[in-house]
Amino acid sequence: MSKRKLTRQQAWRIEKIQEEKAKRADRRGALAEESLASGALGAERDGLVTAHFGTQVEVESASGQRHRCHLRANLEGLVTGDRVVWCEGEPTGVIVAQRERDSVLSRPDPYGKLKPVAANIDQIVVVIAPLPEPHANLIDRYLVAAETVNIEPVILLNKTDLLNDNPELRRQIDDLLAIYPTLGYRILHTCSLHGGLDELHAALRDRTSVFVGQSGVGKSSLVNALLPKADLRVGGLSESTSRGTHTTTTAQLFHLPSGGSLIDSPGIREFGLWHMSREQVEQGFREFRPLLGRCKFRDCQHVHEPGCAILGALAAGGISERRMGSYRYIVSGLEET
Repeated sequence: MSKRKLTRQQAWRIEKIQEEKAKRADRRGALAEESLASGALGAERDGLVTAHFGTQVEVESASGQRHRCHLRANLEGLVTGDRVVWCEGEPTGVIVAQRERDSVLSRPDPYGKLKPVAANIDQIVVVIAPLPEPHANLIDRYLVAAETVNIEPVILLNKTDLLNDNPELRRQIDDLLAIYPTLGYRILHTCSLHGGLDELHAALRDRTSVFVGQSGVGKSSLVNALLPKADLRVGGLSESTSRGTHTTTTAQLFHLPSGGSLIDSPGIREFGLWHMSREQVEQGFREFRPLLGRCKFRDCQHVHEPGCAILGALAAGGISERRMGSYRYIVSGLEET
């Protein structure tokens, strides 16, 4: 997804929206500071952001209880998974500080700014399904995003029951996924409707993971199977587009009985990487890394240059045509600098 060019009217509207957000943040900050100054809040304590609801966040205390909290004006960027310092209040507490993050997963919004999705995660589970139809380029975008922030990605094929009586669809899916184990990526297989989640439970244990993927691939259904009490709303596929309908509206963090935590994020049909540099995208392709810096020309674009190590590996079969196609497509959408 390339960067959207805004009209003058769109830019004006965005500016007005940002001004109004700033005013609301100032009002919230004033209320928070007033509560802190008046001594109406409890002592400072550590907590974990488990959900974000517009102007408030849900914070989990050390005892496992969850509380609604306002944000101080300088804490606009909090996301699910953030570690924070907060003060309990009645009925609403206040977040007073944010702890340093170990990691953060972000994606660009349609208007040119990076938007954090989740923080302090150590595993990204890329969920795909036979329907809606998965595409290598979308999978590779998620993998590049994960590699760039040094978070381990895992590919999860859900709704495997759809393959039972459809050998042609199974062949297509097998062909699509065949390259990834050779690159060191782990592939899991699940069907949330018929159990068989032991492999997924084991992969999530003792990790903080986030599910990402197109709408309709069954992320919320998987969470409901892993955590029946979560009772997330599940949507079907659109009959007109065969795409998923959005059901999750905010990222939420759940603790798994078998160990580990899971963040369920809103469905993302496309994952734009235009904000990255070409060098960052190259590093996001594992098979490229041993070859980087070995091209004849320092500014090699890996298109038709003589002595290109990447093109040499492509010709020799060390890099697949499909992965090279993904790389070229991603690079073609990068922001011009």
